[in-house]
Amino acid sequence: MKILHAPIIEKSTDDFQIENMFPLPLYTTKRDSDLDSTEEKEIEDIIEAGLYKEGNWTTHNTYIFNDKLKKIKQFCEKHINIYVKEVLNPLKETNYYITQSWLNVTNPGEFHHLHSHANSIISGVFYISTEVSDTIVYMDPNGKEKTPQSIPKDFNVWNTPDWSFPVENNNLILFPSWLTHYVPGNESARSNGPRITIAFNTFAKGIFGNTKLRNELILS
Repeated sequence: MKILHAPIIEKSTDDFQIENMFPLPLYTTKRDSDLDSTEEKEIEDIIEAGLYKEGNWTTHNTYIFNDKLKKIKQFCEKHINIYVKEVLNPLKETNYYITQSWLNVTNPGEFHHLHSHANSIISGVFYISTEVSDTIVYMDPNGKEKTPQSIPKDFNVWNTPDWSFPVENNNLILFPSWLTHYVPGNESARSNGPRITIAFNTFAKGIFGNTKLRNELILS
């Protein structure tokens, strides 16, 4: 097996340099158009079909891309393919596809609990309605293993326990499904209405692993 040495130099002086190892991918992009009238109507229909609360509100329907929001789904699929090529870079041909998809509504003071996505490889969030203060927060997956857990004088890429990313309308974020994340509560008044997002999971078809290593997996 080839070992890749591609240092990402975070800090360098005449005396030393510090490199990042095993970085985590967070893929971000933005659709260059707002919702059209058909999409706005479909969002309204999805919400009117029913929501239930678990910190914020989410749809009973967890397959909304199956029959609605076709252009948003295509946009997400386009960037899933880019993520697979640029991040996973599989040796053999694979087909990554969206499995479940659902809509979230977050009102002032509400939040989305700390969680990850099981039975999924790449997860994503597409942002329909946001405020300037809206963020998504990702936790360091190795946080519990790090010792000692001292309080840093200043936070940097190696000692911070989480990363908070600002979001805006028409953003799409893709990330490994096992990465724990949450949406913090926001007590501020929302001039643009509630925060509305579409979340989704993916899985894949194709050949994974290697026959000689006895870990080959064929999914079709």
